Amino acid sequence: MASRILGFVRDIMIAFVLGTGPVADAFFVALRLPNLFRRLFGEGAFNAAFVPSIATVLHQEGMEAATNFAEEATAVMAFWLGGITILGEIFMPWVLYVLAPGFTGNGGRFDLAVALTRIMFPYLFFVCLTALFSGVLNAMSRFAAAAAAPVLFNVFSIASMLWLAPYTANPGFALAWGVTVSGIAQLALVVWAIRRAGMRFTMPRLRFTPRIRTLFRRMAPALVGAGVTQLNVSIDIIIGTLLPAGSVSILYYADRVNQLPLGVIATAAGTALLPAVTKHIALGQTEEANTALNRALESVLMLTLPAAIGLAVAGKPVMDVLFVRGAFTEHNAILAAHSLAAFAIGLPVFALIKVFTPGFYARGDTVTPLKIGVAAVALNLGLNLLFMHPLKAVGPALATSLSSAFNATLLVWLLRRRAHFGLDALSRHRVPRILLAGAVMAAALYATGRWVLPAGKSNIPEFLLLVLVGGVFYFGPGILLRAFELDEILRILRRRRAKAA
Repeated sequence: MASRILGFVRDIMIAFVLGTGPVADAFFVALRLPNLFRRLFGEGAFNAAFVPSIATVLHQEGMEAATNFAEEATAVMAFWLGGITILGEIFMPWVLYVLAPGFTGNGGRFDLAVALTRIMFPYLFFVCLTALFSGVLNAMSRFAAAAAAPVLFNVFSIASMLWLAPYTANPGFALAWGVTVSGIAQLALVVWAIRRAGMRFTMPRLRFTPRIRTLFRRMAPALVGAGVTQLNVSIDIIIGTLLPAGSVSILYYADRVNQLPLGVIATAAGTALLPAVTKHIALGQTEEANTALNRALESVLMLTLPAAIGLAVAGKPVMDVLFVRGAFTEHNAILAAHSLAAFAIGLPVFALIKVFTPGFYARGDTVTPLKIGVAAVALNLGLNLLFMHPLKAVGPALATSLSSAFNATLLVWLLRRRAHFGLDALSRHRVPRILLAGAVMAAALYATGRWVLPAGKSNIPEFLLLVLVGGVFYFGPGILLRAFELDEILRILRRRRAKAA
């Protein structure tokens, strides 16, 4: 949550300084490439393959064997990432011909995007090693340092705008240097946390042991299977460069707002769920693994559904309060709100992908999510081409939501077909009631925006009124319908306080 709040501060500052102009478009395209690697490795492919592997070694063979495995993985990853970084720096213009085809007719914007991407590209080396060490921490059931690492990304980005920007050609260069330096800081943080957790290891010589070969066999298909959401967003950016100027920035700001609940709720749930399900399966506790998936489903749906409804119904006030100042105009807010609504309707299914993918990865199956992911990417591309002209910047966002719904549906269907997942009695009771509470909230928000609030730019009190109405008309009916229990939430909080004490 701290990372996401600081991320909003960063994005508010970027909107104030850059707005949706050509420098903003170039920066967001340049950020996409290292950010794609970060999300694929930090939240997708590497964790999907590495966390179950090292968790199994840790629980079955002990700390020494897990340390040896972590050393081997570090050596191989450092060698591989170093090669990718060098090749990326050399061939960056050709990479951006693919990533930003709409920039090729505008020499200044294309050259700026190349320069910014070359500055930021080393970030992927540091952040992917950070993901490796975060996976070690997660396997040891230590989540705080790995979750806090992105805070440093936002801190250094904000600091670069405040203190470095006056000394660069434009603020985009300052932001790019802030991204790269933040990668070094994140890596230092997780290395320190591992040493505090009691694991002491050194860099060994490069060896492709049987465990490493198995790890990379699992990791290769997971690059697409676990990272399909990010690949879909990348397609959105590619299509956005072919749309009117400013479309890339509009999609970025809309996606950033949508990523708040996704990052805080869904990614956290998936990160904690994978080692838990892996442990149950390794110990032969299939019923407990299914129970963990059910409780995660309920929790994620309970929290993402009201977020999706709020962002879809009240997207304009959200954009007004967050971004309308400086170079970001009210007209920009209207356009971004439309794209945000299209992203938001897919928010619950984005979250369900994070919940159900561990059901495959915990069993060592990275191929099935790969196949589903490839089909979803193809569907997203087709829908993008279908929507891009009539819907402009809304088209890529809507295509991403629909293709993600297709992805989540197939994941659930295959888990049920293989008898790896089924709704238990508690979920069958709660899920329909959560959906009904969401319908009540949507009606209340629509009525408030239509008949209570004045037209035009929303201010903070009006935004807070919408938040209050949404909370009352979601949690009130939810508690009355017993969709979720306050006593259960309070018990969890009491356990956390007791553990901290």
